[in-house]
Amino acid sequence: MLYQTPLLAYTLASSGISQNIVLTNDDGWAVAQIRAQNDALKAAGFDVILSAPAEDQSGTGSSSAPPTPLTEPCEFDSCPTGSPATGFNTSDPLLNYVNSFPVDSVRFGLQTLAPEFFGTTPDFVQFTSIRTANLGSGITGSGTVGAASEAAIEGIPSAAFSGASTSHVSYTTLESDPTSTSSKAALLYADLTVAFTKALITPAARPILPPNITLNVNYAPISSSCATVSDFKFILTRLTSDSSTTDVETCGSTRLPNEIEVAAIVIFTGQCIATVSVIDAVMKQDVDAAMQAFVLDRLGQDMFSCLSL
Repeated sequence: MLYQTPLLAYTLASSGISQNIVLTNDDGWAVAQIRAQNDALKAAGFDVILSAPAEDQSGTGSSSAPPTPLTEPCEFDSCPTGSPATGFNTSDPLLNYVNSFPVDSVRFGLQTLAPEFFGTTPDFVQFTSIRTANLGSGITGSGTVGAASEAAIEGIPSAAFSGASTSHVSYTTLESDPTSTSSKAALLYADLTVAFTKALITPAARPILPPNITLNVNYAPISSSCATVSDFKFILTRLTSDSSTTDVETCGSTRLPNEIEVAAIVIFTGQCIATVSVIDAVMKQDVDAAMQAFVLDRLGQDMFSCLSL
């Protein structure tokens, strides 16, 4: 059963990390990937509010509309027809749906849920995406990147995480079909994202990211050789190539590889790569070398590897 507003008396338990995260996506609040991510973040000590669309809203970019009551069930029948415009799981009021676009889901998380549960704005907003990567100029149509950009514009550091090996399946499959490729990918991508998030937000120095900057992270498909967190290496990239610009100097070069280029290398070589691009949240395009350098310094040189062909 679902209610229109969360339990006002709910109090978050303190954690060792004491970092507050709003978690969202464009695939819907009941998919396996976002629930695996929610569980992994909590297990790592983060305090998490899930605020995601009631239904799949992939490919909706930065579209926005006021949430409306459900005229059909939430995805996977996770709430019935006629449910209110926003609602939550009665067994866990931190699991919330918003019957609108990803941008509206993150706004609800930031403007309504975070003040109620955290008593303040969150430290970070995290976005997960399934089934495909969000690469290059194609990010303009991504609901995941659109919502991540919205958070950054509202002043909250954010990052979008996408992986190619998950599927649009219910969170119940994590238990009913734990050996499926989708379940394995959801759990592995969740662990990778926790590792990246820890490296980004736990250092005491602030800001976590410069204003109006967000990150776009894409994971290679899982395989027998890409099956654990330690198998993967993070590569600093840019969205698209631009011979007229100079990037941050790393790996002996002032030209970062672009996401499409690295994706092609992954296909042909099977390397376990996670690309990390620093993007302008307003324009949804690459940033200058100074902004790239901020992220490189924040995460540390040891976080990144050099691309091998």
